[in-house]
Amino acid sequence: MKIEQLYTGCLAQGAYYIESEGEVAIIDPLREIQQYVDKAKANNANIKYILETHFHADFVSGHVDLAKETGATIVFGPGAITEYDIHTANDGEELNVGKLTIKVLHTPGHTLESATYLLKDENGKDHAIFSGDTLFLGDVGRPDLAIKSDLTKEDLAGLLFDSLRNKIMPLADDVIVYPAHGAGSACGKNLSKETVGILGEQKQTNYALRADMTKAEFIKEVLDGIAPPPQYFAKNAMMNKMGYDTFETVLKTGNVPLNPNEFEALANHESALVLDVRTQADFIKGHIPNSIFIGLNGGFAPWVGALIKDIKQPIVLVVPEGKSEEAVTRLSRVGYDNTLGYLEGGIEAWKAEGKDIETLESVTVDEFAKRAKTETLNILDVRKDGEYVSSHIVDAQHLSLDLINEKMNEVSKDKTYYVHCAGGYRSVIAASILKARGFHNLIDVDGGFAAIKHTDIETTDFVCPSTL
Repeated sequence: MKIEQLYTGCLAQGAYYIESEGEVAIIDPLREIQQYVDKAKANNANIKYILETHFHADFVSGHVDLAKETGATIVFGPGAITEYDIHTANDGEELNVGKLTIKVLHTPGHTLESATYLLKDENGKDHAIFSGDTLFLGDVGRPDLAIKSDLTKEDLAGLLFDSLRNKIMPLADDVIVYPAHGAGSACGKNLSKETVGILGEQKQTNYALRADMTKAEFIKEVLDGIAPPPQYFAKNAMMNKMGYDTFETVLKTGNVPLNPNEFEALANHESALVLDVRTQADFIKGHIPNSIFIGLNGGFAPWVGALIKDIKQPIVLVVPEGKSEEAVTRLSRVGYDNTLGYLEGGIEAWKAEGKDIETLESVTVDEFAKRAKTETLNILDVRKDGEYVSSHIVDAQHLSLDLINEKMNEVSKDKTYYVHCAGGYRSVIAASILKARGFHNLIDVDGGFAAIKHTDIETTDFVCPSTL
């Protein structure tokens, strides 16, 4: 028996490779499928099943392409309806992979068709669960993502409570838990940084598995503080349900070198968004006017999905040398398949043609603190709500990057803003979006709040009411 977790950090997503006696099951594969094909081929094995725990909302799965490539059967839980061929499993149905047995447990709640796959070893002993978004380490999946459902999030939370109590918690404490996501995913509130755990530990530490919890308490706690889902979630879920262009096609049409004139023509005449995926330091030093920065070195794909509203938006890329294929690939993981090409030769080629370049003013935290002592500064904090509430600069204006497109009217073009986040990545994203919309009096604070805390700038910290 071979079990391998294939974890992708920028999506906080775990896919799984299970092999026995030359047969393979892949669970929740990524869009780019060659890694699974190559792994099976290297082991002289054949991919028999592609098991989907649910219609994923935070990424586009590779199940359709992988089935076409290998002839494997795509399996979903009860109630799943798609535009392509699948096997819709019954609750309790067992699938054989070599000497192993995989039992389908219908666990609705995160979505209606959600399934947990219980792996039994060759002796029939329960070995592990692949819990998808039903059970995470430290949390459970958000119950507000059902596609075209008449059920409320409270209804779904109630279903999730029943699924956990009736299907998951009766399993033995030594069963291994392999979830679909870890910390950083927007599919839950408080996911652990660990990506593999033991069910007994979750029964002791996961708030949602408390033995004495009532259904009403569970519904209240699981919904408390849950942020609205990113706008691309519903679009990705529909792509996973309806099907999509092959990854090979997306890569072929997107990974195209463009000289500066071709690049500019696409940006001007095709209304293509200029997306700069270099480091924030490179963007600050020089960038194409009206380009948007979202760097590959941060939470690239989720931020693209959160901030670029049209999933079919034509995109042209400014990339670090040799990173064009990576950029197109990572865009496709969240369904942004309309990349038209990248600037060959990068910014240097652009400048060599005599084309305009803009910079973003940036100051060190020491310079920021110095200025704050002698003048009243307009400070724009673009961290998430929870980060701001926890601690922030006194009198700083808060505008979470997640909501910058919706709340841009809260910022004045007549004021100069010092923009900061936690470390410097999100503040440059925010500044680039504001600059593209005509806000030009922006100064980035290098190092963000992590560095600001070590200066004498006055901050305020959240005080828990119970300590007052």
